[in-house]
Amino acid sequence: MTEKIRIFCKNTGEYRDFDAGVSLLEIYDAMQVKLKYPLAGARVNNKSQSLEFHCYGAKDVEFIDITNLSGMRSYVRSLCCVLAKAVNNLFPDGTLYIEHSVSNGYFCELSINQSVTEEIVERLRVRMREIIALDLPFETHSGRTSDVVGLFRGTGKEDKALLLETSGEVYSRYNKLGNYIDHYYGALLPSTGWLYLFDLSLFNYGLLLRSPNRSDPSALRPIVRQDKMRGVFQDLIIYQKAIGMQTVGALNHANRRGEIPDIVKVSETLQGRKIATIADEIARRFEKGVRIVLISGPSSSGKTTFCKRLQIELMANRLKPISVSLDDYFVNRVDTPLDESGEYDYESLYAIDLPAFNADLKRILSGEEVALPTYDFVLGKRIYRGNKIRIADNSVLVIEGIHALNPLLLPEIEQPVLYKVYVSALTTIALDNHNWIPTSDNRLIRRIVRDFQFRNYSAKETIRRWKSVMLGEEKWIFPYQEQADAMFNSAMLYEFAALRRLAEPILTAVSPVDEEFAESYRLLKFLRYFNYIDVEELPNTSLLREFVGGSSFRY
Repeated sequence: MTEKIRIFCKNTGEYRDFDAGVSLLEIYDAMQVKLKYPLAGARVNNKSQSLEFHCYGAKDVEFIDITNLSGMRSYVRSLCCVLAKAVNNLFPDGTLYIEHSVSNGYFCELSINQSVTEEIVERLRVRMREIIALDLPFETHSGRTSDVVGLFRGTGKEDKALLLETSGEVYSRYNKLGNYIDHYYGALLPSTGWLYLFDLSLFNYGLLLRSPNRSDPSALRPIVRQDKMRGVFQDLIIYQKAIGMQTVGALNHANRRGEIPDIVKVSETLQGRKIATIADEIARRFEKGVRIVLISGPSSSGKTTFCKRLQIELMANRLKPISVSLDDYFVNRVDTPLDESGEYDYESLYAIDLPAFNADLKRILSGEEVALPTYDFVLGKRIYRGNKIRIADNSVLVIEGIHALNPLLLPEIEQPVLYKVYVSALTTIALDNHNWIPTSDNRLIRRIVRDFQFRNYSAKETIRRWKSVMLGEEKWIFPYQEQADAMFNSAMLYEFAALRRLAEPILTAVSPVDEEFAESYRLLKFLRYFNYIDVEELPNTSLLREFVGGSSFRY
């Protein structure tokens, strides 16, 4: 007699008994779940799983569509696998690098023995459509890691071989699409026929892979020009290629050879040089009238430490920087605007007391001595602690905050007076050639570590808040990033390896009964690809010290 198991479907609020071993897709069909948009995955006991997952015991199941971030990740991974197979079919000796998200798509570099042209892009596009039309299943297999490593190494996929070889796992998974093998760290869709919408475009010297818009899955995400951001990504990628350090497997291999101290020193030196270059440019523009430096960037991008290090470099240029934080101009908490959920919207521009800020700035620029407020986050209001400033002839105001590049912040200030800097953690190291690390994951892990150590917030609380943070960034920060005079990448080649030891116990404290467990589990899953690096390797001026502690700067 076949064993029966009980499934509770969160979408319908119903229990139903099934035969043990039933797949999620079979449960979905049997319970006639209705989703507004295409099905893309499921959560089983608050853990994201492929629809091919089989249940052998009682489970809570929630099906998700493509508008869910986890569902979209599965869609995009599957699309990347189809592109990789198309490249393998048409250019067997070529290499595809899926590098990062930019311009509302995914930038890919195609290394073949000829220039990438519109004709080549069209051939790839056609082949992808053919693979999708065949409705080939995305198969997931598991084997002893040594065997899987040999499989990848035997087919010339050294990036994947190194990743799994250094992962420390006895068994590893790999994916098959027809006779093509690959490795993806997260769930894929059941088959290629589920990929209903995509495009592939010639983009700069590479490709731009485009996917459906999460807010409107019937349309592609619109291309947004981000030339400055693309250039910042490319600067570090060129360096990583030169030293053979594009992937986590290569980093782990270097770690085992004892090369991390040098990698840390070089990474820190590169960031220091960039900060010095920006300071030199500000000093040159100071002679032409620049008096205000605006520093913006999303949450946990390292704006505060960048601001402090920039001020040191400005002083080396014989300027007198005076720091002003927009956070100190928050309105009283009770006056904070509300978001769509009725919660305080701290990401809104109007969470700042714009009239008070502009009035103080006008008085500062006129040469008056001005008392600056300090925002007390415990009391939820501004207080004055006797902090007064007055500018001198060689003074430059350094204003830092997430809204610093928003033109509505300083409506009466002439543009020639301003120098704008955008700071973000633009992650360039990838798990392997086809698995990039989203920049938002970089910042989220930083914030989880910092919030736990310095703000007494659990990972559960930080993850719960993160969706609202990201929505605020999309609305208030990202639209203005290309207006910056300079972009600074605060991401470190080695930082996930340094953050792992601190992040793991914080993330594992999230309970499986919590909705946030799916995200904590996903973050732990990819962090474990990184071999540990001791944070003692970091200099006390490192930007990463803002999140892990031990900085020589006062915050």
